Amino acid sequence: MGIVTRVLLILALVLTAFWVYTIVDCAVQPPNRHRGVSKPVWLLIVVLIPVLGGLLWLAVGRVRASTLTARRAPDDDPEFLGRLGTVSDQDERIRRLEEELAMLDAEDDDPKWDMPPAGASSASGPGTPAPPTAAPAIEPPARGPELPSDDDDGRGQRGAVG
Repeated sequence: MGIVTRVLLILALVLTAFWVYTIVDCAVQPPNRHRGVSKPVWLLIVVLIPVLGGLLWLAVGRVRASTLTARRAPDDDPEFLGRLGTVSDQDERIRRLEEELAMLDAEDDDPKWDMPPAGASSASGPGTPAPPTAAPAIEPPARGPELPSDDDDGRGQRGAVG
């Protein structure tokens, strides 16, 4: 056995080991680590084109774990940082709406609290509209402190014993 034969035999053994390695590597990788075509197509390429398919798989098809997007903290995520402006816009809209509601609450001429006097509609008779009168505004009931319900204990805890 000559030196050339030994070199060719070692080269064939190394290439076969490389071919088997790339087949196994392609088969065990999760689908999100395949680039270009799908996993079955990569397997066919690697099996049918032994050395060149393996080289293509390592150079083109395989996505390294270091290039996958790792989980980042929110302050490192550009998408999160880009959405921060929209949160302040929402806060501004909420603030304006609260101001408008406060202005509406401050108005005293709420028609649902205005009631006609007790005898105004019976004095004019049926079928005739009542003359417009200035009715005193009825204030909404004042809200006092909530009283504890029967099933509250002295500390305001429901169902607590002792």
